[in-house]
Amino acid sequence: MIQILLWDVDGTLLDFHAAESAAIKSLFGEFSLGGCSEDMIRRYSQINELYWQRLERNEITKPQVLVGRFEQFFQEIGVPQALASEFNRQYQLRLGDTIIYRDNSISIVKKLRGKVSQYVVSNGTIIAQKKKLLLSGLGELMDGVFLSEEIGAEKPNRAFFDAVFDAIRPSSLSEVMMIGDSLTSDIQGGNNAGILTCWYNPDQKPAPLDYDIDYIITDLHEVISLVEAAQ
Repeated sequence: MIQILLWDVDGTLLDFHAAESAAIKSLFGEFSLGGCSEDMIRRYSQINELYWQRLERNEITKPQVLVGRFEQFFQEIGVPQALASEFNRQYQLRLGDTIIYRDNSISIVKKLRGKVSQYVVSNGTIIAQKKKLLLSGLGELMDGVFLSEEIGAEKPNRAFFDAVFDAIRPSSLSEVMMIGDSLTSDIQGGNNAGILTCWYNPDQKPAPLDYDIDYIITDLHEVISLVEAAQ
């Protein structure tokens, strides 16, 4: 039986790339940095993903991710790296301004209320995630929110999930399912924690063999069917 859902936010419940693009383009204007093209946004996204993966491997710290990604990006496009820290600070505030639900995720969370317990589990910053959860309405629908900055450990580390389990006390780990778009964070995290995993794969990428993936979905509405079939 699936009794507990652990939801990732960025790229799963909410469209992270839309929020990322809107925030960066807005701040380029405010910082008088000129225009920010789609190619520049794509390059930033690549850099950002690499930095987060290094964090997941415990190679660098969260502050090094947040500022370092902009330092590298700015260096590549000829913007003073000294702006990176303040740019990131403003970026965290702006990330929550753009709310776009993936697959109308809020309706899915609403439909599952009362049927299962639902929790947010995210590596995103406290400032950005709390604003997103408030403005999206998702936060009030959840049974709890777990952010890595508050816990002191990041997904996919087992310590992150141990802290979650200590708080929610599942009767069995076999009743818990992690839902997320990131193989390195969400799926690997679920594997490390010994729980069910559901890979949200809307782009229908080939499934790698080095992860234990219990379910692969291309639309979040499929979660409803998975829960109903497993109860």
